[in-house]
Amino acid sequence: MDLFDDLPFDDPPVDEDVATPAARPLTISELTARLKQLVERGFSGVAVEGEISNCRQWSSGHLYFTLKDDYAQIRAVMFRTTARLLKFKPEDGARVVARGRLSVYEVKGEYQLVCDALEPQGLGALQLAFDQLKRRLQADGLFDAARKRPLPVLPRRIGVITSLDGAAVRDVVRVLTSRHPTARVVVRAARVQGDGAALDLVRALRAMARVPEVDVVIIGRGGGSAEDLWAFNDEALARAIAACPVPVISAVGHETDFTIADFVADVRAATPSNAAELVVDRADNFCARIERAEQRLSSALRQLTDRRRHAADRLDSRLRRWPTTIVMRDRDRQELWLRLQHAINGRTARAGQRFEAWRRRLERRDIRRVTAELRTRLVTGDSRLRALVVRHRHAAETRVGELAARLDSLSPLAVLGRGYAVCWNDARTSIIRSSSAVQPGDAVRVTLADGELGCRVEKT
Repeated sequence: MDLFDDLPFDDPPVDEDVATPAARPLTISELTARLKQLVERGFSGVAVEGEISNCRQWSSGHLYFTLKDDYAQIRAVMFRTTARLLKFKPEDGARVVARGRLSVYEVKGEYQLVCDALEPQGLGALQLAFDQLKRRLQADGLFDAARKRPLPVLPRRIGVITSLDGAAVRDVVRVLTSRHPTARVVVRAARVQGDGAALDLVRALRAMARVPEVDVVIIGRGGGSAEDLWAFNDEALARAIAACPVPVISAVGHETDFTIADFVADVRAATPSNAAELVVDRADNFCARIERAEQRLSSALRQLTDRRRHAADRLDSRLRRWPTTIVMRDRDRQELWLRLQHAINGRTARAGQRFEAWRRRLERRDIRRVTAELRTRLVTGDSRLRALVVRHRHAAETRVGELAARLDSLSPLAVLGRGYAVCWNDARTSIIRSSSAVQPGDAVRVTLADGELGCRVEKT
């Protein structure tokens, strides 16, 4: 590459064609075209380090900005096809390394840097994009703990979104079928890495939300590098998870690093199989509580029956010690035995009734019935809320109309419209309310309903 500093200090030989006064002068376009050829041929591949300023992206998708340091600056452009591949959002004040070529914009006669790549200085593009998106979503409230929903106790239908080619789907299905065989598993295949994976995950999540009676959704994949997991750091996917009508478990197979999906999801699981265990753990706990209640009730019944049996045995042994008395009082013995039998049967019946009452109470706690009641209450509340919003809106519109009418009646322009006028001093800094405030010859301004008059006082 030829540099101007390498030219000899001696005067170059005179080109007769150029030096001859009769030679045709160059047009601006021709000179600019020659400069463009020289610049583009000499600086076809450069890397420039600087600070971004005046960064803006036009509706066409092209990105325009200025690179500067303490002593100079240069205009730069990144065209749409290259700008859409950026992993981070360029911002004013960010220090970057731009790689590309120099070119001349002939219309304005300015040289500029056409960027083919843009990298943040000192921080990876992926990490910078991650931090920018995290701050933006956190400001929108998507990470708030208050919006996180608890997992259902007895999920009847469980949605799973992952790739069919990985081991994650097999692990999830294995855990769910072995520990919660009554639940139905709905699997929606989606790409989990590569170009277009995030959009495919968003479509899968929205499709899963439309499946009837899905109580919880597991979305994830096995472990991998940061680039492999980048689909789960997409803003559209994060907002789709937040908008999902049922709880979502993020199950990306990595222990130490977090993705944006982990922050937005209602529950974060370390692995896909761990997500399945979290789902069925609630059902296992509920079933265990029922089993423990049944065991306590059965134990109470056995203890009561044993006590009554022991009491009968003691009475029977006492009666056997007096055989003569027993014979003489056989009728009393039979009556006592019947009373004892009746008491045992009565206590047993009452215990059975309590057991039946507990059973009916557990049936009333059935998750399907509770869900149906909650859904009915939700529909009723939604209808009442919509009616209330309509009433408030009509009342507000009526109030605004009344206030507008009152404001129009109090407007000074309406007073002027009835034939009145306002007299100002010439500088329009004060209103003249008395003839003593002016002298003959003073200039005044008179404001009418339509326009203004410049006047001069002749007499007071």
